[in-house]
Amino acid sequence: MVAEPTLELERALFASGERVIIGLDEVGRGAMAGPVMVGACAITATVGDFPLGLRDSKLVSAKKRRELDPLVRAWGVVAVGSASPAEIDQFGITWALGLAGKRALALLFESGVDVASAHALLDGSHDWLTPVLASPIRIQTRVKADQDCASVSAASVAAKVQRDNLMAELASEFVDYGWDSNKGYGSAAHMEAIATRGITVHHRASWVKS
Repeated sequence: MVAEPTLELERALFASGERVIIGLDEVGRGAMAGPVMVGACAITATVGDFPLGLRDSKLVSAKKRRELDPLVRAWGVVAVGSASPAEIDQFGITWALGLAGKRALALLFESGVDVASAHALLDGSHDWLTPVLASPIRIQTRVKADQDCASVSAASVAAKVQRDNLMAELASEFVDYGWDSNKGYGSAAHMEAIATRGITVHHRASWVKS
């Protein structure tokens, strides 16, 4: 059985004096088509129990993610930012991740979150967000934060659902590429469509071998 996340780290940070915690996670980093997206979930010390069944988005079914999405959006203040395939081609994936994260933080700010004084938990070992921010915030990286920290798990679910929904919408227009099932990743059907049909405006052109 997959262990559920906890609020242990978030509670410890609140006890140390932090007022706002923002969990962040990315989805779509390795896809050949579609944007990269970063989810952000802001919570305060008064936050209640996180939704039952919350897990890292990669560890639950698509159906369960869709069920969890409105629950995590009601639990914390949630936003999802994105960077386009063109931006990924122009700036590279690492900088594009930062752009998506910056846009997610801007949406949180518009929702009334005190982003400037927040402490951010970033899944992974590399801080790809700080270099893009004009006014950096406190960022703590943590490997497997998407599995261990409820705020990051919530961000993961929201970003995954939003990106999957977008790719399903695009699939109805670009039917040969199978984006409703492969979500822009390099499946056999997707690669065959690229070989026979070429790339679209939604592909990361620099990632497709000619």
